[in-house]
Amino acid sequence: MKRLIKKAPGVLRKLFGLALCTGNVLFVQPLWSGGRQASEDKPATGASSAGAVASSAQEDSHYPVRITNYNYEKQPVQMVFTKAPERVVAVYQNSIETLLALGLEDRVIAAAGLDHEVKPEWAMAFAKIQYLTEFTPNKERVIMLQPDFILSWYSLFDEKRLGEVDYWHTRGTNTFIAANSGVSTSASLEKEYQDILTLGTIFNVEEKAHVIVNQMRAEVDKVVAYAQGSTKKRVLIMETQSNGLRIYGRNALGGDMATKLGADVIITESGLISAEALIGHNPDCIFMVYFGSSADKQTADAAVNQITGNPAYVSLSAVKNKRVFSIPLGEMYCSGIRTLDGIITLAKGMYPELYQ
Repeated sequence: MKRLIKKAPGVLRKLFGLALCTGNVLFVQPLWSGGRQASEDKPATGASSAGAVASSAQEDSHYPVRITNYNYEKQPVQMVFTKAPERVVAVYQNSIETLLALGLEDRVIAAAGLDHEVKPEWAMAFAKIQYLTEFTPNKERVIMLQPDFILSWYSLFDEKRLGEVDYWHTRGTNTFIAANSGVSTSASLEKEYQDILTLGTIFNVEEKAHVIVNQMRAEVDKVVAYAQGSTKKRVLIMETQSNGLRIYGRNALGGDMATKLGADVIITESGLISAEALIGHNPDCIFMVYFGSSADKQTADAAVNQITGNPAYVSLSAVKNKRVFSIPLGEMYCSGIRTLDGIITLAKGMYPELYQ
């Protein structure tokens, strides 16, 4: 089941007052609100009182906000947030880690669906969260948790798992489907950025979200500046399957990431190719996708060996020049916070001298 979810097809700035994007989240728009009355706040004195008033004023000026996301039929749906969600259910690696990176662990009442441990820098924050024994909790289980916000992948919002988006909206529970998890026919780096920024807007932690995204953008800019003027590397990102080689083309997140870094991703559309076709394409660099974390060296090495250890591929330039590398699926498929890791993994393979 986990593997089927993983194999879902690739799909999928905030200005004050309005954010537009071309990804799945169409816009984020704070709406005018009179806010809470001063009399609602408990009396306080001194610096703490001033801080509380400032915090309350900031909250009042931010909400409500409206976002557009999608339901399971891939139709756009609008949601309004009158305050930051307080009872969040997060399912899947990118959903959980993005919330942790934004400092929102205290708002997460339950999490599920980790493929591997969260990154060490968020381990202490993750320890505060209730982690469910079910990899994917069903709708009945989530109902008992009484969430006000659920975020996950598109494939999990069906009746057999988390339940349909429209059902939750009738209960007053907002939802968020990751943009690159299956809602549209193409995925992109920009959609990963926008998801993080949109969550920053929903929870009123936009500064933190921008810091994260700006770090990713800066890494891309650094690589592009370095590669400028040089011959583009011809790249394929792929994994082996029983019926051929699965290619992550330019319409997949991994392919778009490599393209943004200055590569010539040879194949546009994701799909299967034969060994003969791979030999015919003869890429300069090959990135072998594997299911696991970056710390899983054994699995990573095995993925590379599927090409380098196969006599059929000895003629490939990438094999001859030792330019076959591994990349975890979680760094280049609906990657969330790990998008930065994916950018660096791809860049190190294409331009190793930049990171020496």
